[in-house]
Amino acid sequence: MNEGEKEFMEWLNQHNIPFWYIKQDILTFSKAIKALGTKRPDFMLLIPNMGALLVDVKEKHILETYKKFPLDKKETLKYSRLERSSNLKVWYAISHKNFGFKTWYWIPISKVIEIGKEKEYKSPVDKNPYYAIPVEEFIQIPSNKSIDTLFTLEP
Repeated sequence: MNEGEKEFMEWLNQHNIPFWYIKQDILTFSKAIKALGTKRPDFMLLIPNMGALLVDVKEKHILETYKKFPLDKKETLKYSRLERSSNLKVWYAISHKNFGFKTWYWIPISKVIEIGKEKEYKSPVDKNPYYAIPVEEFIQIPSNKSIDTLFTLEP
């Protein structure tokens, strides 16, 4: 579990949000799910009267020049397959120690695919395509607010 996942778990506990942490080792991932070509998120949240929500926690910097978050295209498409095959919604929740994990930036996978501008890193080391998502497209939840904000604002 990385620092972002620990901070997210603390935020969930602080707001009494029921969840399962999804362990990321190989033995907890069935061959049948792997064959679907999906990816495993970090958490399953149980939202009273609504159902389950899958969340992948990311520690990401904002690309300051462009005011956008980069989200890996291949990973996002795998999460989209998971959504379609499971009929469960998958969201990204992003924060970083530079924000002191005091704000979480939320966006559904479906919206990333819908509005994301496909880009490639200019670094010779990292050539993976990614979606550049403007910060204003995310629902921002300060650490002192609960998940209810997701359901009261336009995503």
